[in-house]
Amino acid sequence: MAKLSIVSSLANMTIDPCKIIAALCCRSNLSNSFVPPDNYLVDCGAVSNVNVLDGRLFKSDGETAPLLSAKDEISVSVPADEDSSLLPIYLTARLFSQDAIYSFPVSVVGWHWVRLHFYPMNNTEFDLTRAVFSVSTDDFVLLHSFNVDDGSSWLVKEYLLNVTSEKFSLFFSPMRNSVAFINAIEFVSAPDNLIVDVATTVAPIAEFSGLSTSAYQTAHRVNVGGPVITAQNDSLGRTWGTDTQYRSGNSTGKIISVSPNIIKYPEGFSPLIAPNWIYASAVEMADAQVTKPNFNITWNLDVDPAFGYMVRLHFCDIVSKSLNDLYFNVYLNGKMAISGLDLSTITSDLAVPYYKDFVLNASMVSDKITVQVGPMNENTGKINAILNGMELLKISNKVGSLDGEFGVDGRSESGASSRGTVAAVGFAMMFGAFAGLGAMVFKWSKRPQGWEKRNSFSSWLLPVHTGQSTFMTSKGSCVGSHKSAMNFYSSTLGLGRYFSFSELQDATKNFDEKAVIGVGGFGNVYLGEIVDGTKVAVKRGNPQSEQGITEFQTEIQMLSKLRHRHLVSLIGYCDENSEMILVYEYMSNGPFRDHLYGKDLSKYMSWKQRLEICIGAARGLHYLHTGAAQGIIHRDVKTTNILLDENFVAKVADFGLSKNAPTMEQTHVSTAVKGSFGYLDPEYFRRQQLTDKSDVYSFGVVLLEALCARPAINPALPREQVNLAEWAMQWKRKGLLEKIVDSHLVGDINLDSMKKLAEAAEKCLAEHGVDRPSMGDVLWNLEYALQLQETALQAKSEEDKSLLPATITATPVAPVVENSGTAVANELFSQLGGIKGR
Repeated sequence: MAKLSIVSSLANMTIDPCKIIAALCCRSNLSNSFVPPDNYLVDCGAVSNVNVLDGRLFKSDGETAPLLSAKDEISVSVPADEDSSLLPIYLTARLFSQDAIYSFPVSVVGWHWVRLHFYPMNNTEFDLTRAVFSVSTDDFVLLHSFNVDDGSSWLVKEYLLNVTSEKFSLFFSPMRNSVAFINAIEFVSAPDNLIVDVATTVAPIAEFSGLSTSAYQTAHRVNVGGPVITAQNDSLGRTWGTDTQYRSGNSTGKIISVSPNIIKYPEGFSPLIAPNWIYASAVEMADAQVTKPNFNITWNLDVDPAFGYMVRLHFCDIVSKSLNDLYFNVYLNGKMAISGLDLSTITSDLAVPYYKDFVLNASMVSDKITVQVGPMNENTGKINAILNGMELLKISNKVGSLDGEFGVDGRSESGASSRGTVAAVGFAMMFGAFAGLGAMVFKWSKRPQGWEKRNSFSSWLLPVHTGQSTFMTSKGSCVGSHKSAMNFYSSTLGLGRYFSFSELQDATKNFDEKAVIGVGGFGNVYLGEIVDGTKVAVKRGNPQSEQGITEFQTEIQMLSKLRHRHLVSLIGYCDENSEMILVYEYMSNGPFRDHLYGKDLSKYMSWKQRLEICIGAARGLHYLHTGAAQGIIHRDVKTTNILLDENFVAKVADFGLSKNAPTMEQTHVSTAVKGSFGYLDPEYFRRQQLTDKSDVYSFGVVLLEALCARPAINPALPREQVNLAEWAMQWKRKGLLEKIVDSHLVGDINLDSMKKLAEAAEKCLAEHGVDRPSMGDVLWNLEYALQLQETALQAKSEEDKSLLPATITATPVAPVVENSGTAVANELFSQLGGIKGR
């Protein structure tokens, strides 16, 4: 996945030193100050100790602790003539061209802060804005393929780790022939009660336990309604930013504040959870000057959608004049988190702090987390709602990573999450194997007389494959010879013609390697020519492959039910001599992919051609989902499975992984995850619940391939560009999608047409299936995009004609009768004059 730069408020903000000083001057006395047993503040690359503005002393990494172990390290510093407004810790750095380790002795195990300071300073030796590296501990990946590409500001990455050993190590690993660097490190003990083991989940609301086993990265720490709180104002060295940049609709919220001295910490509530400055300010509902205000105050905070988050919300009733006068609701990502929160009942007094922890798993997180508070809308007290502070902490994934999919041992999250599934599937397969063997033994005992003469491994077994109860009625009513019997069986089920193995040998010149036109998991595909001169595609399976047998069965079952102009037709099959062979109509122009970025780039496709091909494929998929008696889910939609005939008509192919859609009583089909990386529906991947919206997601990737002419996954590209869907959607959100379209489309593609396709793709790629359109809706939008392109081409053609010399006249052309269906659709589009709402 593409990495979003998740940085805590302190890292993203450019703070005026004067404002910092002002904040320090208004510092309140913090009770119960915390003295950390481990307190390592390291100025990397420095030759002497330095004091920073908040009064903390950073020591040179030339000291005995921590111990730096590096084969090749360089100390660099900012040139003498550089602006000295930087904090002292950003004036030097330590560079590593090979792996390096900082080792810290641990005096007391437990929670520890790890803060990494980066500033890609100007220096005469290295361009640090191009440095790419990873940072990890013994158990967790903190940064992977990290790059500070903005040299104008410093950056802090803050982590909270539960350290359980007597030594803590930080590993710096340069990548891509680059260097790693670090300006300063903080390794400081944190209170044990800062993170408790239990929190609350949302949708459904339930108890969650196990927080102490995870690692955390600060995504946001916000003082709602109040000023920036610096490290010196916080006993734990935290920085709290303002909420202004996150709050939407400033008119709906009003800032309120009181003196920090009136905040009363209750017994058992540690002041270390948050300083009293957090609880002394809040945002409440503004006076909307209406009789019954009914609106929420909303904050939107950017996050990395690949991870779960712990959300800590801070409350303190500093607005009420009496107890039991404030009831309100709290929402996370639109879901109810707390209904009817009554702070005075919980705290038994006003101006008393309270906080609540929630866990949002990755399935609930998109690129933003939305926090809302709003009125309860019942006749209970004053209509108001407040929020004092919030913290968003990214939670490490199952393999212990806080950045990327891979853990310190190289395991991927997908691999880890599938272990239990693999075990379960293994037992299920074992049971299925025994059941299948028993069925085959039973079938063998009932085999018809003379079966050996038929020379076919499945003539007696095939009815079991296809779910038919009879193939031969009795020994006295045999259909006839094997070939006539199979032709009868094929015609009955719509399987087409039965081919003998010798016929297909002749058609493919004994399966000549030069005739191979495709290779897949089922086997090779050969170009053949049968007796009547028809060219065919012959897919020959491997009889030793269990996967091949399954796909062979599925193809026969599915294609016996399907006939559509935009689906590749099955002409016939052969199961003689232990062979599994399917014969299809030949698609002379091959896969769609080859014409975008594959081997057939002699003539690039126009945007109109690409749209027409996408429309054809969408029609085929729409038929699959709705045309059969029980819908069919393709499960492997990709550009290599969209084939083109001699007229470049698109047809969907390869139904070896297809599944029957859920019935009316079902919402999904539970099945093991199969498909192609880059096209897999993330919801199906996580939950192993297949729906037709999984095909819709895959088709969204196909649309982006048509637009950008690059593979869905390209590991050779920089990390943020590897996954096409994520990379393209980032550019679309920036409003700059035209920057990454296929260069051959420049000057050809109409921007409105492009935007319409991009909108359709974005909807297809929605995180949750319920938010995705149907294939019918996608088809409508693509036809509209084509209409926009054709209108633009027609306008351009007329403009070109108007520029011709006056002496040249156009040759009269006989009128063309347009297909009535197209004419009606075009007339409808022109009347609507806009985009269909979905």
